This record gives sequence, structure tokens and C-alpha cells, in this order.
Amino acid sequence: MVPTEAVRALRDTSADPEFGPWLAQASILVVDDEPGMRNFLMRTLGPRCKRLELAADTDEATRKLDQHHFDVVILDNIMPRKNGVEWLAEQRAIGFFADAILMTAYADLETAIQALRAGAVDFVLKPFRSNQLLNAVARCLDRIRLQRENYVLRYELKATSDHILLRDRLIGESAAIARVRDTIARVAPLPTSVLLTGQSGTGKEVAARSLHTLSDRAAKPFVPVNCGAIPADMIESELFGHLKGAFTGAERAREGLFQHAQGGTLFLDEISEMPPATQSKLLRVLEDRKVRPVGSEREVPVDLRFIFATNAELEKEVQAGRFRADLFFRINVMQIHLPPLKEREGDSVELATLFMKKLSAQLAMPAVPIDAAARRALSTYDWPGNVRELRNLIERTLILGRFPEGFGPGVSAPASAEAGSLADVERRHILAVLAACTGQRDEAARQLGISRKTIDRKLAAWDA
Repeated sequence: MVPTEAVRALRDTSADPEFGPWLAQASILVVDDEPGMRNFLMRTLGPRCKRLELAADTDEATRKLDQHHFDVVILDNIMPRKNGVEWLAEQRAIGFFADAILMTAYADLETAIQALRAGAVDFVLKPFRSNQLLNAVARCLDRIRLQRENYVLRYELKATSDHILLRDRLIGESAAIARVRDTIARVAPLPTSVLLTGQSGTGKEVAARSLHTLSDRAAKPFVPVNCGAIPADMIESELFGHLKGAFTGAERAREGLFQHAQGGTLFLDEISEMPPATQSKLLRVLEDRKVRPVGSEREVPVDLRFIFATNAELEKEVQAGRFRADLFFRINVMQIHLPPLKEREGDSVELATLFMKKLSAQLAMPAVPIDAAARRALSTYDWPGNVRELRNLIERTLILGRFPEGFGPGVSAPASAEAGSLADVERRHILAVLAACTGQRDEAARQLGISRKTIDRKLAAWDA
């Protein structure tokens, strides 16, 4: 691999301000049959990028593409046996997503049209100066970054039904949440995969974002994926990408979420909801660190840190045959349990105060004072919907201008022995909210801060 140690010694550790901050983290492949041009590009790019590979012909370039991920490929058009445009078209057809810059001494219209059809995104006309090439690479890297950021943001907006405040840090001073923060701080700098467990609404995505922020991948993408929110027939394409024509409606090739998270962290939430066929493919990815887009003959290398989350008991899912045992053992390297809000003594009041401040500003409504009675109710309530339910209560309070009727010490006090078990309390609460919503399960799920699927599952179990 280039650069050599001698070239590395010349590298400026700071980002080159002239060509953008992303060049120093880029992985680039150069394909050219002329040793002099390869040497020139090595001296130009080597000190500035993270990884540089050189290939003397298209066969060597193909082998390198199979072995490593590259952000940008720079290739000469006129080479023995096969020109750059022909090779690029072939690679696009079998699964090649990186940006390609074509070097050519012949700037005729026909070559330009062929190159664009083959998937080249930029041209550099020979002879050229080093800054011309560096500017072309910088444009490609900016384009890649903006495309991926845009796709991930649009995916998050589509997949998240509720705007989650405070998602970048774990709030609270209880011993239970302090232990979680300590564990996250210890494991975050490591490449180890993490499995987050706990009830719905306990802050598993918050914990995942904390792991990413404290890791050496913090400057790279954090891509959250809700496995339960993607239709089973689309999940493989969403995760791994697809080629043009791979299935009906695939009008163009598209990278999957695994590739959009390249170099960063992929957070797979509700992993227990992943279909069995996709579980098998995920296991292969974890073992080989390569993904195969739908319709592709090539496996694309990926460099990711994986974080998984579930509110189900995966051991029971394995015993029931709904979750692969080998996948469970593969992802259960480091498990962090997020405690329910009722076990986080004192945190409910602190969270309520913070939500009141943030949401009142967001909704442009005056904050409602949290008096002694409200504090007592917040502290003694069981919070079956956990932090999401608390957040929804505060939003409802702001809209009403007061805490809702029925929310108070009398209702929120701990259940007595005659009141039944915690499961009975949970059942009564969910049914009461459902009745207040006139049977509308989506609205009840929103108010409780749990998924519609959870309500469906519990009602089926209760035969209600």
C-alpha cells in the first residue's frame, strides 16, 4: 500500500485547508499503465490522503477493488487491452459505487459522453497540474459527503415518528444511569460491537450516539436503522444497496445504509425484528466485513463499528427459533442494559425539568411550573413508557397549560398489593390510554412512547 513510510513522514497531520478537510481521511485508487504518471500521483496524493493504492492495469485494479473500499478511483482512459471507460462500465455493472475521475489527453465529445454513461463524475485533461487533480478529488469527496449526509438525514426523518430531544447524551444522576455512562466510556474507544438491551423508551439510541461520540469514529457518520420499520421485502436493499435493474422499480444503482455509514457507526435498532433471511446475511457481513448489494456479483468492503439494540429477550427469541443462535452469539460481545425510568431514582424530575425547558422553547409556549405535588407524582409513577412517556407527558402539559387531570399523587402512587402485579398495572394503564384514544392504537402508542407493534403484541397476549 502507498504511501510508504518515507512519504508518511512528510504528511501534514492537519487537514489541507486548500482542498477541504476530507482529503486526509480519503482512500484513493489510481489506475494508470505509465510508471511516471503513477509516481507523480503518488507524490501528489500520498502525503495528503489516508490510503493510496496504485494499479498498473485494470486487472490489478479489479483485484484491489475486491479487497478494499475506495472513496475515489482515478483512472487513465487509454491503457493496453482495455480502456478506462470500458473497464468503468463493467465495474458499475457488477457493483462499483465509488466516484471515478477520468484522466484523458483526448477531450472529444464522444469520449465525454461515453465516460458520463459509464459513471465518471469528473475529467482531468492531460497534461495537468497537481492542484487541478487535487481540486477534482476534493469536489468528489464533497459530493460523496453531501450525498450521504442528505440520505441519512432523510432516512432519519422518515424512520423517526417522534422528534427526540436530548438524544446525544444520557441525562440523570442516579446510580443506575451512572453505571451505564461508566461502561459506555470504557467500551467506546474500542472496536468491539455492543448490544444495548432494555425496555422501549429507555434511551438505547441515546446510548448508541454516546458510544459513537466518544469513539475515534466521531467525525464519521452515525447511521441509525430501525429494523422493525423497514418492510421485509425491502430491508436487504435498504441495508446493502442494489444495482440498476436488480428488481422491479430499481431504476438506478444505490448504495445501502451500510455503505453510507462507511468509516463510522451503524446502529441497528430492534434487531429482533430483522427477518431470518437478512439475519443470515448480517452474520456474513459481521464475519467478512463485506456487503453484497442486491443484483451485484461483487462484495463491497465496509469499515464499520456495529451497535445493536433490542427490547426483546434475545435468548428467548433464540429458543423460540425466531432469532439465529449464531448471530446472537456474534453480536453479544459487550452487552449494556439500559434501566427503566422507575429504577432511576430522582431522574424523572430532572428529565421533566429539562424537557419542560426544551419543549417550551420548541413549541413557543410558556413553561408550566413543576410544583411539589407534580414532583411527588413524577417520582412515584412507574413510567411503563419510560423516558418517551415522560417526554410526551411534558408536551401534553405544555399544550394544556397544566398537568393533565388524573396525573397526581393519588393516581401515580405505587400500586398496593391488592392492586396486583406490575404487569397488571401496565395492562390497566395501556388499556386506559387506549380507551381515552377511542381505540386508536397509533395515537395510544404515541402517547405512551412505545411502538404500535408493542401494543398489538400485548393486546394479542391479553386477548383484548
